[in-house]
Amino acid sequence: MLREQLSAALKDATESEDDCAVAIIRLILAALRERDLQARSNDHSEGLSDPELVALLQAMVDQRGESIRRYEENGQLELAQREADEIDVIKRFLPPQLDDDACTDAINQVISDVGASKLKDTGRVMTELKSRYPGQMDFAKARRRICQQLG
Repeated sequence: MLREQLSAALKDATESEDDCAVAIIRLILAALRERDLQARSNDHSEGLSDPELVALLQAMVDQRGESIRRYEENGQLELAQREADEIDVIKRFLPPQLDDDACTDAINQVISDVGASKLKDTGRVMTELKSRYPGQMDFAKARRRICQQLG
């Protein structure tokens, strides 16, 4: 599903001459091909699954976010803007992010579902959140909220 979206988006970006989108989508597809080859060499004949692809895209966003921070610290605002533009392209393929209220509701629901009551249950809650909401929330913030609730 996500692979088809990427291919269609590359075609659209090429036709509309959106150089930034073309470059970043090609980069995503190249990284995907590389990861597919690695997965196939490890006996995963299907290659990367959509959740694994979402994780790859999220890692790309995180890398660019760190680059933006470094560029801004060094006064290289043009480079920071280019990274921000790339993040915008990548985010087109990520699932929509849950807002704060929806995240809180999801955390409360999972805590209830897994019967978490102590701080040591944080790992089980995080595992369940990641399986139910892949790429849809900031899991570092979610972990802090869980620790506050269970601690």
